[in-house]
Amino acid sequence: MSGGAAHLVESFLEAMAVERGAAAATLDAYGRDLADWLGHLVRAGRDPKTAQAEDVARHMAELAGRGFEATTQARHLSAIRQFHRFLYAEGVRGDDPTGTIDAPKKRRALPKVLSEDEVDRLIETARRDAEEESDPPRSVAERARARRLYALIETAYATGMRVSELVGLPASAVRGEAPFLMVRGKGDKERLVPLSARARGAMSAHLETVAASGRGGGRWLFPSWSESGHVTRQAFARDLKALAERIGVSSAAVSPHVLRHAFASHILAHGADLRVVQQLLGHADISTTQIYTHVLDERLRELVETKHPLAAGGGGDGGPA
Repeated sequence: MSGGAAHLVESFLEAMAVERGAAAATLDAYGRDLADWLGHLVRAGRDPKTAQAEDVARHMAELAGRGFEATTQARHLSAIRQFHRFLYAEGVRGDDPTGTIDAPKKRRALPKVLSEDEVDRLIETARRDAEEESDPPRSVAERARARRLYALIETAYATGMRVSELVGLPASAVRGEAPFLMVRGKGDKERLVPLSARARGAMSAHLETVAASGRGGGRWLFPSWSESGHVTRQAFARDLKALAERIGVSSAAVSPHVLRHAFASHILAHGADLRVVQQLLGHADISTTQIYTHVLDERLRELVETKHPLAAGGGGDGGPA
């Protein structure tokens, strides 16, 4: 760092300490980030007085190329921005080269997703609980709860419905043997969601139990067994977590909402189009669905590695240029 540039940084850090009461750790971080910035300027043949917006942009791109997280990049930009605003306020230069530079956007956190094997184990355990007899025999209510949980899990994974949509389904949502459900989602918008054969079977067994208990003909597809109304999302989550613990899956990693994420991720991994997934999930905007593009990225990488003619190292290098 040149003497003049070092003096400017020292003056800036002193102002931060005296006028803003910046903590020692903050000053140390700013000092390191600005040393990095000044090193970039030296390599570019510039200094703090002559730096331009394109220099800032190139430095940010360099940080990204070095693998810095978006939060770290944003901290660097904050230090550079405040430094140049200080230089402008002090009359060292007549403009601020950081004014048109946007902070790097934090990538949205990826949702928790269960593997296909974990979902299969959840469903199979719920199915056995619903279908197998126990000794001594279970009460009507216990059998009904087991069949209800199995139907909820199968339907959640088969459709990707929001848990509030699922537990609040009216009895009229199931129309005979139709392979779909009519769902009323956000904004009171209705959409059709396909129902797999396994989910239809689990639903039929559940409805048989409801009818046998004398509670058939009610308003809700998944009525509560302890009180009036439909099963609550909390009750579904509790029973699902208990089931997960039984098969050795962390209950913290499992919830009805995680089943929705598993539905979207797994069908994308098997070739579904993002627009189709948007429609099935009931997203009004494709940008909401794009959180799952990490699945598409992985699938595209695998396609290139396995399907490209040079992927296995064969061909291509022996022919004419």
